[in-house]
Amino acid sequence: MNASYSHKEKLKSEKLISKLFLDGNSVSAYPLRMVYLKTTLEDDTLKVKAGVSVSKRNFKRAVDRNRIKRLLREAYRLHKATYFNNMTAQYAFMILYIGKEKPTYIEVEDKMKKLLQKFIEKSIKE
Repeated sequence: MNASYSHKEKLKSEKLISKLFLDGNSVSAYPLRMVYLKTTLEDDTLKVKAGVSVSKRNFKRAVDRNRIKRLLREAYRLHKATYFNNMTAQYAFMILYIGKEKPTYIEVEDKMKKLLQKFIEKSIKE
């Protein structure tokens, strides 16, 4: 798995997103929360489809929400290969920022590592 976050890897399907929030499980590493669902994707070469989201309730200004989403995508992009290279099942997941303060990249990166590690540990048990 390379260190890119291509268009194919982005979670865009409304059906899949609604199914994800209805039937999915979650793990948290405050201020991040991941909702995930084991699924079959159209593209067999993909292992995961991911999306990021920031609450409009906590961050009224779009520039703040967009900055946090960029930080989340970058931290995910850099660390996904470490955690998902040996994975055989396909997953769809959404990473949510549930904090109330604007984070720094270092905080986001640290919590992203913890979140992905918790996801791997929980998915092995299932």
